[in-house]
Amino acid sequence: MTKNILVTGGAGYIGSHTALQLLQGGYNVVVVDNLVNSSEIALHRVKQLASDFSNNLSYIKADIRDKEALDKIFSSTKFDAVIHFAGLKAVGESVEKPLLYYNNNLTGTINLLEVMSDHGCKMLVFSSSATVYGWPKEVPCTEEFPLSAANPYGRTKYFIEEICRDVQRSDGEWKIILLRYFNPVGAHPSGDIGEDPLGIPNNLMPYVQQVAVGRRPHLTVYGTDYNTKDGTGVRDYIHVVDLADGHIAALNKLFDTDLGCEVYNLGTGKGTTVLEMVTAFEKASGKKIPLVMAGRRPGDAEVVYASTEKAKRELNWKAKYGIEEMCRDQWNWASKNPYGYNSANDEE
Repeated sequence: MTKNILVTGGAGYIGSHTALQLLQGGYNVVVVDNLVNSSEIALHRVKQLASDFSNNLSYIKADIRDKEALDKIFSSTKFDAVIHFAGLKAVGESVEKPLLYYNNNLTGTINLLEVMSDHGCKMLVFSSSATVYGWPKEVPCTEEFPLSAANPYGRTKYFIEEICRDVQRSDGEWKIILLRYFNPVGAHPSGDIGEDPLGIPNNLMPYVQQVAVGRRPHLTVYGTDYNTKDGTGVRDYIHVVDLADGHIAALNKLFDTDLGCEVYNLGTGKGTTVLEMVTAFEKASGKKIPLVMAGRRPGDAEVVYASTEKAKRELNWKAKYGIEEMCRDQWNWASKNPYGYNSANDEE
């Protein structure tokens, strides 16, 4: 029997790539998304890329804070598991609007867990984040590190992890996997789906990409005096297709084994400086990225990268792609879609 998977936030960057991998893996996928920070065009493209499996994708426009809408969705389909991406994710905005983040991310997740429980669907893969490590005192970050989020966005991830642990302790039927992502970059090799942030990008690569296509004049590099090989911050960048495959591995684990609430890092286990990433992108795109050097930003950690041993051992998953492929695929997406999903409208 084909399994039915509900994907919340499935029109977003990581959600759309995961939906595609799920379809190609033979799953039926129902996407729920309120399109606040995503585009329905992404799902049309996922359908095209899924070719023979395109009919196994359906989309419902709904907000996970709307419990009645969720209840209706669960009443109409019996889901085997849920992958939960839906949430707001801009660190800066979360500092300015903490209540918006707590309302959206926490209330939405509590609704989802309650409705899942009501309908006897107790398997969940949750999209957490390396931000729950705060400013780690050492690297690589292992799953056992003490948790301390440094901003409201990170705290919503941390609180949701705690809620999931409590839910599972209270009811042993639940099986939950928490995936802590490091820095997702790149795009599907087709160049048809990729990251399309609204407004000013919060992350390095979409910003670099917008400079490369001429949408922004330069990249500001924050912090050039860190204790790293070139003075710039170090992060663990992971190709979004590797990340999507990590979710398939997590689902397989949920379906095949008895587990309570487990947590896994998804990263490459390698640190890359900001300047190394910019150089790799310049090489992939043939474009020069003008840089403006600036002081450190408050709240930025110096070096953060993942220990990926546990995911390798227990999920049988490891990242396949390096920064060359990440930059190549990012540039392919950017050059085909300089204005993201709106490029389709701009050409007309």
